[in-house]
Amino acid sequence: MNRLPALSSIAWRITLLYTSLAAIIFVTVALLIHASVEHHFETQDRKVWEGKLELIGHILEEWKSPQDAAQVTRTLTDAMVGHHSLLVRIEFPEGSFRFASGHAEIPAGPGTWRPARDANLPFQPIAWDGANASFRGVVTWVSTGTKGQDMLVYLASDTSHHQDFLTSFDYQLALICGIALLLMSGLAWIATRRGLLPIRDMAEVAESISAQRLHQRLSDAQIPVELRPLAQAFNAMLDRLSDALQRLTDFSTDLAHELRTPISNLMMQTQVCLSKPRGAEDYREILYSNLEEYEHLARMIADMLFLAKADHGLIIPHRESVDLAVEVTALFDYYEALASERQVRLVQQGEGHIQGDRVMLRRAFGNLVVNAIRYTPDGGTVSVLVAASATTVLVSVENPGPTIPPDQIVRIFDRFYRGNASRQRTDEGAGLGLAICQSIVQAHGGDVSVVSFGGITRFAVVFPVDARDGAQPALAA
Repeated sequence: MNRLPALSSIAWRITLLYTSLAAIIFVTVALLIHASVEHHFETQDRKVWEGKLELIGHILEEWKSPQDAAQVTRTLTDAMVGHHSLLVRIEFPEGSFRFASGHAEIPAGPGTWRPARDANLPFQPIAWDGANASFRGVVTWVSTGTKGQDMLVYLASDTSHHQDFLTSFDYQLALICGIALLLMSGLAWIATRRGLLPIRDMAEVAESISAQRLHQRLSDAQIPVELRPLAQAFNAMLDRLSDALQRLTDFSTDLAHELRTPISNLMMQTQVCLSKPRGAEDYREILYSNLEEYEHLARMIADMLFLAKADHGLIIPHRESVDLAVEVTALFDYYEALASERQVRLVQQGEGHIQGDRVMLRRAFGNLVVNAIRYTPDGGTVSVLVAASATTVLVSVENPGPTIPPDQIVRIFDRFYRGNASRQRTDEGAGLGLAICQSIVQAHGGDVSVVSFGGITRFAVVFPVDARDGAQPALAA
């Protein structure tokens, strides 16, 4: 049992994916905004430090001797008035002078607080936390009015109000992003559900289709572009199903018709036989007649079983080198009596070799030859041509006779199809010979076609070069 049925929904999956992507984007944007605001505060502090350092440097130029300490201190005190968030500490390294300003003490930090004497701004600010506030500051050397006497100047800013602003700003930004994410998730769910409505329509059409309603199709005009290939494939599948069902219906009808005749003959002969007492010779004649009908049924069933195997790719041929000229000669010898009876000449030309099943190929070509003999008028000629090229091997069976109309050529390889009355003979089979021939040729990777014009009918069997070279072609169902 599926414990998470919602996750199997396309709408839920798309919504979850969209929400996840939106959350990643929101978090990324929020981090960038936070970093930008924090960088802005750092830039402001740096500008303040640079301005104050310039002012302090100008004041320290008045330092000529230790006697100027009082005057410099007063000037520095006046300069720092109004800068409550700024911390300043100025001192000689040896401790002879020290000035401090601000509401907190700048700690005597580690060695990183004391740069080299040739260091100038900009350098990396140093941050630390005091008792009640947070600070960020820099330290540098500033020249005095006495050459060679530089003072170490510490500048720091109280960043507590910055941190308070950032905390409030981050909270509001997270709240806005959260609400926006929920809103976008809901909109994504609604949009996805509406976008998948055509799939529901397709499902409704598919649900309404049955063997009696295969004519329904999906309309491409009302389906989004992304789903049109699916709709077209669905319609194509329905076309194939409809065609297959029609073929199956025709096949069942033809099969019933073909089986009805011999079974009716058997029943009628049996009923006649049983209508009154008869002698042993009469019973023997009836049994011989029934035997002919049984043989006809057996051949029909065997042919149908062969075609059923061919439809499922189960007639994999045993491959060996086959000399087509030799096989045609053998067929001519076999059908010589039938051809002589109809006063039909048999002529063959050319030669060629392919890799295939000798028995199956002889059966396929035999069906074509006997079919040509049957429809050739008395005194006509049946010609078989074998021609090999670099890519194919061709076997052509040509005979004079009634021209096959175009509407019948497209069905001539259908099972139980025997054409119009002008081409029907009382001695012909059940109409499975050409269908069997096509299945055998396709099992060898080849193709069979027919053309008929001007009183000439020609069947052409073409095998690809891989069949001639012994490669295993794909079986055609």
